[in-house]
Amino acid sequence: MLNIALFGPPGAGKGTQSDYLIKRYNLFYISTGDLLRKEMAGRSKLGLEAQSIIATGSLVPDEIIVQIIEKTIVANTSCNGFLFDGFPRTYIQAYILEGLMLKLHTSLNCLISLDVPEEESVKRLLNRGLTSGRSDDNETVIRNRLREYNQKTLPVLQFYRDRGICKDVDGTKSIEEVRAQITQIIGVELSKSLFNVVLFGYPGSGRGSQGRAIAQRYGLEFLATGPMLDAEIKQGTELGKRILALYEDGQLVPDEIVVPLIERKLAEAKDVKGFIFKGFPRTLVQSYILDGLLKRLGSSISRVIEIEVPTLELIRRLDERSKTAACMPYDNSTSKIVKRLAEHETKTVPVIQKYQQQHGVTKVDGRGTFEEVSARIAAEIETGLKSQR
Repeated sequence: MLNIALFGPPGAGKGTQSDYLIKRYNLFYISTGDLLRKEMAGRSKLGLEAQSIIATGSLVPDEIIVQIIEKTIVANTSCNGFLFDGFPRTYIQAYILEGLMLKLHTSLNCLISLDVPEEESVKRLLNRGLTSGRSDDNETVIRNRLREYNQKTLPVLQFYRDRGICKDVDGTKSIEEVRAQITQIIGVELSKSLFNVVLFGYPGSGRGSQGRAIAQRYGLEFLATGPMLDAEIKQGTELGKRILALYEDGQLVPDEIVVPLIERKLAEAKDVKGFIFKGFPRTLVQSYILDGLLKRLGSSISRVIEIEVPTLELIRRLDERSKTAACMPYDNSTSKIVKRLAEHETKTVPVIQKYQQQHGVTKVDGRGTFEEVSARIAAEIETGLKSQR
């Protein structure tokens, strides 16, 4: 998740740059003014409270502002992140946002400050006043607004400088040059983010072999439930015996076995660029669990890919595999193969449908040689990596 606060004095060009950032990085725009107006128009409880306070000539307190922002973030988790404009305005609000981000298992990546000298701001706003028709675009009001910005907002910049995430941009440059500076800053931030891929496909679609190859190619950690469960079986543990019995019956391994193993693997992985998940999540419940596990790492799913193979081809592949050393316990008979395919249909397809709504699912043709399929998946990975930079 990419969370940015965009700062700058009146006339710095925040609105122009915000429009670009929202579209370029699929961010949800959070402006306290816009949110307050929406709440009041909708006559929500918070909106009515804010309206009554504004009617008295007072400022809306932080207690109401933070509740509105939290509600907005929770309701828009499908976006890639949030762009904050006009919040935090004060040192105290900076602490409030920090606490709110922690509560929501995320954080502010950076604060981007558009630096524009006061006289340049005054000049820009006076020029805007010639065409905008805004009554506040006159020199007296403009200088008062700039004075308030310097008194209340500059301490916020120091707050984030102390945390090492305040990034300065020369706002006197052209729109394109300012945009290039911002894009470079965000590129650095995104390079720190994990790139997480969920690889779907029916048994026999080649997820395992393709997942391992792609992980090695892009320096990702391949995280598959199968090898983890197989390790327990080979070690002859009590857990392994339970897993083997489930395999032989053609059943899925329950969450109380799988989830702790996944959590342990995530915790053990250090200095990785991201993960490729194969075999997890298999159910809707597991999909919510994975979302939670990744949030703890300050991360989320970057790409969802489904390898598509016709049913008859799947059965043929699994039947062939049953005659080799690579035979799995659940594909050593036709009835078990059919049961496994049916289980994927009823339990895993709904997960894919959920991800289709939330993230979009890229479908890849799984027919052809290993190299041909691998090239198709790699092309999608490349697209995902480019969009995250």
